[in-house]
Amino acid sequence: MKKFLVFLAVAGVMAFSANVASAQDEAPAATETTAPAASEATSLADLTAAAPEVPLHQALKTQFIDGGPGFMTMIALCLILGLALCIERILFLTFSKTNTKKLVAQVEAALAKGGIEEAKKVCRDTRGPVASIFYQGLLRYDQGVDVVEKTVVSYGSVQMSEMENGLSWISLFIALAPSLGFLGTVVGMIQAFDAIQAAGDISPNVVAGGMKVALITTVGGLIVAMILQVFYNYIISKIDSITIDMEDSSITLVDVLTKYSEKK
Repeated sequence: MKKFLVFLAVAGVMAFSANVASAQDEAPAATETTAPAASEATSLADLTAAAPEVPLHQALKTQFIDGGPGFMTMIALCLILGLALCIERILFLTFSKTNTKKLVAQVEAALAKGGIEEAKKVCRDTRGPVASIFYQGLLRYDQGVDVVEKTVVSYGSVQMSEMENGLSWISLFIALAPSLGFLGTVVGMIQAFDAIQAAGDISPNVVAGGMKVALITTVGGLIVAMILQVFYNYIISKIDSITIDMEDSSITLVDVLTKYSEKK
């Protein structure tokens, strides 16, 4: 019995010693495993910090050159010319906006004060298509209110044409920019297939150049079209707003002149 107890005690001591030894061996191994990971993380952080940030204009210049100067120049011209036309139309429509309620009140007061000639003077001193329509109507007051109404409608169409002047060119650039981008895509794909044929092998390095040209020109054309489309819709909304004011104020002018003729 004593020998059995001694045997158990010796076995317990040996097991405890083995556990302690294995724990001591694992600790340096864990330290060695953690150290390379920490050093790797430090090296990645150093590389990230060392990488310089590319300015936006430099990145755009690089993409412009990579997309092919020929197609990208034509797309850039579409953007420049389209924006120039959009800005011109926006300025024209902004200066064409008139406070129609105030103008109608001034014309009515001028009719009561000095008659048709005084009302003409008010219209001459006011800018905008609404004042021009009023002036054309007042010029033909002596021919009757019916003639005034027809004149207002006819001259309103003329003013509408003047406000819409240049919109067809903006529409052209909106359609032309993505078309040039797609054309660059087709040319880039042809270049890629030519490179494959010349190399006799399909590999990323062979087709990368042509595919890059294709993608950059497409993106450039779509971006230009989206920018011009936003300005185009804004211009259309301003034209619609001025047109509603023209129609409403023209009806009011005819009513004012009818009342004025009845008072005479």
